[in-house]
Amino acid sequence: MLTKTDRQTGEAVIRYLDADLELIAPGDFVVCAVTAAKIPLAALRYWSVDLQEPYIDAGAAASRMVPRK
Repeated sequence: MLTKTDRQTGEAVIRYLDADLELIAPGDFVVCAVTAAKIPLAALRYWSVDLQEPYIDAGAAASRMVPRK
């Protein structure tokens, strides 16, 4: 579970788990793997455990789940 201990500015490094996140390196945001938008950690709701990447919204997450040709 993410907790606020030290306020850090910059990109966080996170390990994405099934129902939780593990903070590896502190930061304020992560970058969406699809849109490259900054996602504040408090707003992070979508990620892939298998791909280990975050998404800004359900649409971005769904677009990554479609098989690539």
